[in-house]
Formats: sequence, C-alpha cells, structure tokens
Amino acid sequence: MTKPKQERAQKTREEILRAAAEVFDERGYNGAGMREIMNRAGVTLGAVYFHFPNKEALALAVMRAQPTSIVPALESQGLQRLVDITLVWSHKLRTDLMLRAGVRLTSEQTGFGFDDITPYRQWAQIMEECLVEGRGMGHVRTDVHAPELAEFIVSACTGLQEYSLLANGREDLPVRTRGMWRLLMPAIATPEGIDRIDISEAREIAVNA
Repeated sequence: MTKPKQERAQKTREEILRAAAEVFDERGYNGAGMREIMNRAGVTLGAVYFHFPNKEALALAVMRAQPTSIVPALESQGLQRLVDITLVWSHKLRTDLMLRAGVRLTSEQTGFGFDDITPYRQWAQIMEECLVEGRGMGHVRTDVHAPELAEFIVSACTGLQEYSLLANGREDLPVRTRGMWRLLMPAIATPEGIDRIDISEAREIAVNA
C-alpha cells in the first residue's frame, strides 16, 4: 500500500473509531448499530468492516484507546506525571468522547459478554512506569511496591469515577481525584517528593489548559 493510501486508510479508521465512540457513549454497546456508526463516520459499511470485522472489535478498539487521549500530551516525569495523568483524566472524562466511551464500555462490558482486562492493565503498566521513574528521581519511597500500587490507583480511579458519575455526572471528579492524592501522597512519597509533587487545583488547571 502506497503512503497516500496508507494515510487515507488511517484517517478512515480514525473517523470510524470517533463515530463509534460517539454512538457507544450515547447508547452503550447493546444500543449501538454498525449502520449508525457508518452514517456518523460518513463512510460505507464495507469500509467499516474492512477496518473492524464486527461491533465487538470496534468496542475493544475504543476501550483500548483510552491512554491515547491523555498520555502523549504530557511532558512531566515520574510521580508528577502519574499525578498529571489522573488530573487530566478527571477533566477529560467529561469532555473527551473517546475516553468517556472507552470508560463506559470497560465498566459495562460484563453486561454484554466481554471479559477484557486489557484497558485496566494498560493503565496499570503506564502508572507502574511512572512510579519506577519517580523512585529513580528520589520522589517515591523505596519500600513502595510499584506494581501493587499502580493496580490500586487504577482501582481507586475506577471507583472514584463511578461514584462521581452517580453523584453528580462527574462534576466533582477533579476534586475527588485531588483528595485521593492528598490521602496517598504521605504514604508513597519521600520528603523531597512531598515538597516537589504538585497536586493542587492550580496544577490541575495548568495541565488541562
């Protein structure tokens, strides 16, 4: 495939994914239809099936695309990067269709017969890498077990967003996320880390600007 064709194919795939995210976000998995996704994307049904053989494949792609909405845009490192990921996540869950649809599908997947832990493991791996890097920078305590803590933070964030969704449509999710870090930071950060890692509302505003 020549480069222009590859670029067109990639653009078409992204348009289909975006349309699928819109439909999944509005209707959930069971309410979404391939023809509606086709119409939203402005492509033929053949094009949809060329890139995604069925609705399950589309849903899995949306679920696994969550980190791409956040991670590539961040420039911070180590423990600060981990904090920033959650601060951006807490805002984008209210505005980013791909992220919101991915979270909805991941949370509801057992209801439509999925058993895919990949999205959680993706986040845990990213967070573990941040913690290991933070330890090397002197910001994370040496007695912190990075894989265990990373999985805990993923679990905590999952619960936070579910609680916030039911309480007020995630309006207070950023506040809850900062509160989580106020509780966790003394247990995981070195004295230097506590002094240097910014979990403030000002930091939240800055990374979401």
